[in-house]
Amino acid sequence: MNAAKPQGTMLGHPKGLFLLFTTELWERFSYYAMRAILVLYLVDAVQSQGGHGLGWTQADALSLYGTFTGLVYLTPLIGGWLADTYLGQRRAIMIGGALMAAGQFILGTPHAWVPGMEVEVFYVGLGVLILGNGLFKPNISTMVGDLYEEGDHRRDGAFTIFYMGINVGAFLSGIIVGSVVAYYDGNFQAGFICAGIGMVLSLIIQFVYAQKLLGDIGRVPAAQLEKEKAAASGEVRKEPLTKIERDRIKVIMIMGLFTIIFWAGFEQAGGLMNIFTNDFTDRMIGGWEVPTTWFQSLNAMFIVIFAPVIASIWIRLGKNEPNSPVKFALGLILLGIGFLFMIGAVLEMGGDANAKSSMWWLVGAYFFHTMGELCLSPIGLSMVTKLAPLRIASLMMGAWFLFIAAANKIGGIVGSLIGHGGGKEEQLANAMSIFAGIAITAAVSGIILYFMADKLVDWMHGAEDSTHHTEEQALEEEIAVTAEHEAIKR
Repeated sequence: MNAAKPQGTMLGHPKGLFLLFTTELWERFSYYAMRAILVLYLVDAVQSQGGHGLGWTQADALSLYGTFTGLVYLTPLIGGWLADTYLGQRRAIMIGGALMAAGQFILGTPHAWVPGMEVEVFYVGLGVLILGNGLFKPNISTMVGDLYEEGDHRRDGAFTIFYMGINVGAFLSGIIVGSVVAYYDGNFQAGFICAGIGMVLSLIIQFVYAQKLLGDIGRVPAAQLEKEKAAASGEVRKEPLTKIERDRIKVIMIMGLFTIIFWAGFEQAGGLMNIFTNDFTDRMIGGWEVPTTWFQSLNAMFIVIFAPVIASIWIRLGKNEPNSPVKFALGLILLGIGFLFMIGAVLEMGGDANAKSSMWWLVGAYFFHTMGELCLSPIGLSMVTKLAPLRIASLMMGAWFLFIAAANKIGGIVGSLIGHGGGKEEQLANAMSIFAGIAITAAVSGIILYFMADKLVDWMHGAEDSTHHTEEQALEEEIAVTAEHEAIKR
């Protein structure tokens, strides 16, 4: 925690919160705009064949998508360490944001500028984007917490406000980038430029207002602050892990494996489900075609609407509220139900690859996937913070990131099973097998975890005991946990 604090409040919160809210909104707009069109750009025909993309097979595109999203969750471990040790959060955010903007603009470089090197330029842009994300992602949400002193009850509400900014940015991204690509006659590189502009807006806002609204928050590396605290309080003696701590770490590791299953399925949204939306879904309303990327905004919209509802349900259940493993199991079951809707979409086509399925199957799938996310995602973060021994809490959170990174890569591999450039009938049959396989795996995993729940709770050694005083306080804390995880996850 930095000693120097900014002055001024708005709606009862430090004005710096709304700066971080706006900065993150445009950064998430930039990232999700790019994510919404990445696979579509890769599989679109090359310009010489009348397209605007690179002409990759769907399998290769989905495999790369998995690698990209996996690295998005892996590099923040390095970026967080660099910020804590050398750069400080503010400098890391500015450097990371500049790299992300540069990456988006490189991806948007017209093919005519680099004839014969389109793929090489694409890889450079993607690499720069990944490095920038690693510096930006882990540090801005940490600064939200640094706005408040320990024990300040406003902190919970702050993460809820911050989380709304994240999802507003994610919601707008699919709508705006889809409209831009459509306006420029399917030119996906115009979409990358749009994403780059969003990142530039984020940087400008941070550069102009940071010192005024944040004071010295984020300027000093955490390692330097820790040295000052250690000098004041004395060196902390290292101790071996106790049996209770070892049991709790086992719970984190086991739950992490189920987390991989969930996110490997969930991340089909930007990959296989994105392709299915583009190629096999009837997106016509009257005489107007809904852009493919607009469906990417459904998840963010459902989160904003239903996060408080789900949080309220847990609280109103009182003593009957499910424990964390059971909530995880429910999340997996809901994920499986979502893929039943995708199976329904394929069955509606009757094996005819020239037919189109109703878009309402997709809406149903995204709805149940989001409900599953709200049962599992915030619970995971809360669980790690409750179970990890304090002296290795950062290490355990890093391990949790690694589970999500692995899930994204595995999700890309699973999606790539749609095949390497086969006929539409073959792709449709493979998509059916993938959707069914994920649905079965998610459901079976959920059932297994449900029957393991009691043993896992025993290994938690009372870490799940609640000390809520009022329903209102409990509801605020539940929503805040959801918000804080969204800040990390997104």
